Amino acid sequence: MRKILVIQHAPAEGLGTLGNFFERMQIPAEIVRVYQGEKLPRSVRKLQGVVSLGGPMSAFEEKQYPFLAEERLLLQKAVDGDLPVLGICLGAQMIAHACGGAVFRAPIPERGWGTVDLTVKGRQDILFHGAPTGIPVVQWHGDTFEIPYDGTLLATSRDCPNQAFRVNNAYGLQFHIEVDRAMMSTWFGEEREGEEWIRSFGEKEAFYRSTADLIYANFLDLLEICWVFGT
Repeated sequence: MRKILVIQHAPAEGLGTLGNFFERMQIPAEIVRVYQGEKLPRSVRKLQGVVSLGGPMSAFEEKQYPFLAEERLLLQKAVDGDLPVLGICLGAQMIAHACGGAVFRAPIPERGWGTVDLTVKGRQDILFHGAPTGIPVVQWHGDTFEIPYDGTLLATSRDCPNQAFRVNNAYGLQFHIEVDRAMMSTWFGEEREGEEWIRSFGEKEAFYRSTADLIYANFLDLLEICWVFGT
């Protein structure tokens, strides 16, 4: 079985609930911590899938963070090869950037708990099969992206319309479903509204985690389908 490559951009933005899912399902994953200078592979030939996590930098800051240019090229190869890819927040922006879509400052930054709504295409897509129309999420981003020319919008919100999209077998999620309680405390512990967001985690956790696990399971189904058919 080939491995899943996980690209981590910052210490505080790890796998969280997705890591819990991988452990339960015994999914092999190799984490490349690019912020520590670890190198990405040049080829996707030995990979079954790619996960690109969030980060505090912007997708267009390649001069300041040279590893972003290397990641963009790797994601281009993955998308062109129909390899399953899951990009979260910065990861979604990197997929959009790799596919020719613009990444820019959002008119209204989103932070804290929120809900994103699936589009008609989103409700029909394998990644969101069985998911509620309104998905509970955590938001923390100042940038947004345009949907690439050959991409499909899958989820939206009032303040930031482009919340999820698909290009080939690559998915970009502007929102977070991988944030666990520890990550929430690290991110928002010193914020004015943070205490309320952290307190709310216990109230929202069951529905939030079950929805995240459903999406992860659907992504695993896609990985297996592509593996069987040799994509």
